[in-house]
Amino acid sequence: MATVQFPADVRTTTGKGAARKIRASGNIPGVIYGHAREPQALSLNTREFERLLEHVAFYTTVFELNLGGTTSNALIREIQRHPYKKEILHVDFQELVEGEKVTVRVPLSQVGASIGVKEGGIIDQIMHELTIRVDPMQIPNHIDIDVSSLAIGHSVHVSDLTIPEGIEVLDALDATVCACAAPKEEKATEPVEGAAIAEPEVLTKGKKDEEGVEAPKA
Repeated sequence: MATVQFPADVRTTTGKGAARKIRASGNIPGVIYGHAREPQALSLNTREFERLLEHVAFYTTVFELNLGGTTSNALIREIQRHPYKKEILHVDFQELVEGEKVTVRVPLSQVGASIGVKEGGIIDQIMHELTIRVDPMQIPNHIDIDVSSLAIGHSVHVSDLTIPEGIEVLDALDATVCACAAPKEEKATEPVEGAAIAEPEVLTKGKKDEEGVEAPKA
């Protein structure tokens, strides 16, 4: 489990107008909620938050939010972005309670050297994340896909993954995670036997005489 500390300011103003002012001041409006607490409006420093997102898998990272003297552990539940600008509009956090399981999407990572790849095959990874239920303190950074025994024409399913104890997989067990396919053969284009060979087109023609013989140009 990855954990990062991040300062957040508690705000009392809400609404679209207040959110616009917060963004204009170089901050991002946000909220933290949980079943044991009332939703609380927050403000995050835009530059520091965007810089942090470049280095963490934020959907599986626990944020220790410093809320003016108190600390709350939380997961990011949603990041709202501008439809065409590179701008974060709002961030939703869910407060975590130890012992209370949460649903998260965890990245899948290939490990091992595939037999099929050594034979010239190509691995096509179909699933890149796995949806699980887990205690917040046991969230893995990723789950491995062991492809070492993956041969051409074979595949790895969710049921083949090694899942750490205490994790409940919510995806279908028969779902295909990745497969190894044979390389595509490039067929050379060969002339068909008996086919007529096209003659080059004559772009400029001289006048023909009465017998159909082309007269030389002057």
